[in-house]
Order: sequence, then C-alpha cells, then structure tokens
Amino acid sequence: MDYISVREAAEKWGVSERWVQKFCVEDRIPGVQRFGHSWMIPKDALRPNDLRRKEINENNREENNNA
Repeated sequence: MDYISVREAAEKWGVSERWVQKFCVEDRIPGVQRFGHSWMIPKDALRPNDLRRKEINENNREENNNA
C-alpha cells in the first residue's frame, strides 16, 4: 500500500495540515498509521466529512420546501 504525508493529504483535500493531523488523531481516516512523530495516510484515502457542517440531503430539502 502506498502512503502520503500530512502535507500531501492537506494539499490533496484542500484543508490545512492541522486539520489532517486532527483527522488522524481522531482515527477518522481508515488505514492511517503513526510512524514516529509522523502520520502515514493511505494514498487512496478519502477526506473525512467535516463534522462542523450539517450534511443536507434531498429529504431535508423537500421538507424545508414544504414547510
């Protein structure tokens, strides 16, 4: 399996390095591994959802339009 660094993941996902580190600490990236003081992130890992934002799906939109 190929791995990328925190910096590479941050550039790939369009977030700060600190956010990627936070994702790693919270174990929100499947397959992430700690190597010394660095994180090894699987190259094919997807960016975790931002829990600060509520995901809006089609059902919520329909309910809001009918209200």
